[in-house]
Amino acid sequence: MGKSNSKTQHEPQRDKDFIVKELEFSESQIAQFKENSKEHHKTMKRISDEIKILKDELFGKLSDDSVDEATIDSISALIGEKESVKDKEVFYHFKMIQELSNAKQKEKFKAIIMDALRQGDQGNRPPRLGEGEGHRPPPPRRD
Repeated sequence: MGKSNSKTQHEPQRDKDFIVKELEFSESQIAQFKENSKEHHKTMKRISDEIKILKDELFGKLSDDSVDEATIDSISALIGEKESVKDKEVFYHFKMIQELSNAKQKEKFKAIIMDALRQGDQGNRPPRLGEGEGHRPPPPRRD
């Protein structure tokens, strides 16, 4: 679990390239965007690492003989707080991108964000009846 694969290491660069290309940033905008994005990516990595440690601690308790509800609640609350900080960091990063953009770019960026949010919502829903064939419950046991 401690190793990061090459896909996640290259995602921030791919995301930056996507924004620069889609919004058709000027050289000046690109320079500002890259400079402002450095700290954002460091912060996101740090928060993600902190969440991973907390989740490892939480799910490490599965093998405990007894479960202390207060400990589970406390760890879960800390995870929620970190997720909230992460969401705010993303919001302000997007705000920075919007502030760098001209009017035409702002409209394009708004459309990109709305598409991303809609796609994100799809991933949190159970498959509709008939979809997601690989996610059906197992057949009933026959004893």
